[in-house]
Amino acid sequence: MGVGTGDDTVWQPDDRARAAEVESGTSFDLSVCLNEPIHRLGGIQSYGALLAIGVDGRVAVVSSNCESLLGLSQDAVLGSSAEALFGADALAAVHRTLDAPTGDRGLLSLTVAGREFDATVYRADGRLVVELEPATAERPFVFSHFYPAVRAALAKLQHGRTVVDVCAVAVAEIRALTGYDRVVAYRFEGQAGPGEVIAESRADGVEPWLGLWFPATDIPPQARRLYERNWIRVIHDVDDDTALLVPRVGEPLDLSDSALRTVSGFHLEYLRNIGVRSSMSVSLLNDGRLWGLIACHGLAPRKLSAEVRAACEFFGVTLSLQLAALQDTEATIARQHARTALLSLLTGPYSDVPGSLLANSAELIALVQADAVLVRFAGQTVAEGAPPDPRVIEALWGHVPPLAAGRVWTCESLAELDPAFVGSAAELSGVLVLSLDGEDDLVVWTRGERRAARTWATDPEQPVRLGPHGQRLTPRGSSAVYQAVVRGRCLPWTAGDVAVAEEFGSALRTAALRRASELSALNDELRRANDDLDTFTHVAAHEMKEPLRGIATTAAFITEDAPDLDATTARRLGTIQKLAQRMDELINSLLHFAQLGQGALHPVEIDLRAATEQAMEVAGIRLAERAVEVTLPEPGVVVVADAERLQEILVNLLVNAAKYANPEPPRTVAVGAVDGTLFVRDNGIGIPQAHQEDVFRLFRRLHPRDSHGGGHGAGLAIVSRIVERHNGHLRLESTPAEGTTVWFTLGPEV
Repeated sequence: MGVGTGDDTVWQPDDRARAAEVESGTSFDLSVCLNEPIHRLGGIQSYGALLAIGVDGRVAVVSSNCESLLGLSQDAVLGSSAEALFGADALAAVHRTLDAPTGDRGLLSLTVAGREFDATVYRADGRLVVELEPATAERPFVFSHFYPAVRAALAKLQHGRTVVDVCAVAVAEIRALTGYDRVVAYRFEGQAGPGEVIAESRADGVEPWLGLWFPATDIPPQARRLYERNWIRVIHDVDDDTALLVPRVGEPLDLSDSALRTVSGFHLEYLRNIGVRSSMSVSLLNDGRLWGLIACHGLAPRKLSAEVRAACEFFGVTLSLQLAALQDTEATIARQHARTALLSLLTGPYSDVPGSLLANSAELIALVQADAVLVRFAGQTVAEGAPPDPRVIEALWGHVPPLAAGRVWTCESLAELDPAFVGSAAELSGVLVLSLDGEDDLVVWTRGERRAARTWATDPEQPVRLGPHGQRLTPRGSSAVYQAVVRGRCLPWTAGDVAVAEEFGSALRTAALRRASELSALNDELRRANDDLDTFTHVAAHEMKEPLRGIATTAAFITEDAPDLDATTARRLGTIQKLAQRMDELINSLLHFAQLGQGALHPVEIDLRAATEQAMEVAGIRLAERAVEVTLPEPGVVVVADAERLQEILVNLLVNAAKYANPEPPRTVAVGAVDGTLFVRDNGIGIPQAHQEDVFRLFRRLHPRDSHGGGHGAGLAIVSRIVERHNGHLRLESTPAEGTTVWFTLGPEV
């Protein structure tokens, strides 16, 4: 909720947080809290004493209460030898503790001036720091007496199946271990997000906090960093008289690792406002980052022994590991759910991934908790669920950044990107975007504005004990700020949401690659089959032509050599010759059709009018025989095509116009182009609707062989094949007794 560079002194609230504070009706200056150096407040809680030892082995800093706790005046302690104060063996034990590979802090027992203390040791600002607390009654500490209760509590954690279940067990066990009146578990939304109370254990009469939300600014950035550094923080009495560190020269000692560190006045006021006298916080970390907190509240001052604090710290470490394991399990389950949904998406009746996505967009909404899902592919958008207004969707595309294939982008507040989205926040506040191809093909999950209304347990009419900063530092003030902060924002996208989307993208790419490989294999197989078919066609045709010529020649010789044949035999020999000739023509047509699929095309710019005139040199005789009037294309129409193949198209279509011309004049045929699509239109006998697909099949005639000028039924099949070779499209418009128009393109249609 703030911006900064990692320096505690430069954090400032962002515009949203500032506006929220104003809207909550308070005059609290949040920047004061955010800028407070809480690790250098220059004091400790008074139930312990602090000694900081310089590199020369002498005490350089002491707490002002050392006389009451140690029985030695601060003047006597300052400048004294640490070895003389603790003894050589004890000082050596301190160094061994700090040198052990167990962390930056250690706990051991020390005797000072005849008094026994629990000592916490660490290093700060180049000094060795020793914090001393009067020893507990039970000495020495026997771990075997204490461990069974901790072990029993940890064992109960193992039975929790969800994060909430485990936290519910944890707060109950920590409350039993420490005796606090209320123990709650917070879970934060993201690294710097607000917190929700997800589990609670409380004494009778203590107001419930379960389900409460608090704005992120209730725990400012520098406090979160300290929680990540220290597993535990204890306040034994909010009204404690702070023991100051002396001498106060220069910057106060860095107490980031301190167990006794005094607390910010803002936080103490917060606790007083809600009736809390003592507290303890246990950090819950995931991957070294703050995930949540166990917060303990006492209605009276409460001092915990060092052993109990160590047990709570151990409990926090174990709980963090358990929560991390549960989240990993939940993420694994989410991925398995994604794979199940993917299985239905990618094994359906569709042969291509985009087709499956567009047809099964309803399945996508089950992958990620969202209000709607949008699939954008090849410029087409399909929406499922409760999609935003189409105009809002169009505006969204301009704000999606460039993404590599399979990459994910999330946004929780589009209104912060562009104020134009403010009016549509209820239906579209945030998006999770998955890029399919690294360009414009996307899957987008959308969420509307989150429902920020909460039921707060505190009675608004109940008097509140106010401090100098007013009601802001209470749950009621936090509620107002929280609801103002989340306005115009969606429920945050979790790491699990992103993981599922990435898993989905990975599966899509894998499926696409697999299908591309399958298609490549099929293409190779088809290519081999075509090669084999071409080889067979040519070999069969050439092998067939030789015996056909022999049959025709033999029949002719018989006719010539036997002039006295009877009429029936002579007629049969003539039939043999005609059939052989027809077979030869069919084989030639078949060879020509096969050759159309071979060889490269050579597209050039061609004047359509000139090409038609050239085609009429071949088809003109047939057209003249039927008195068909030809209308040439308009001058200047240019097409890009293989010139030889275009001639074949025009000749075949013009000859067909002559063959199937109207029985009665006038008979016409026109060649032209409309918006890049060529046409040949006649007013002939037409083609019935039921047969309009059949006419493009090789050797398929709708009329007897010798009617309408004869032929083998190869002309339109050849036209279709040539158009296909040009990656064009061909279609018919025909009405019986009125005529036929053949439309075709010689390239992809625009």
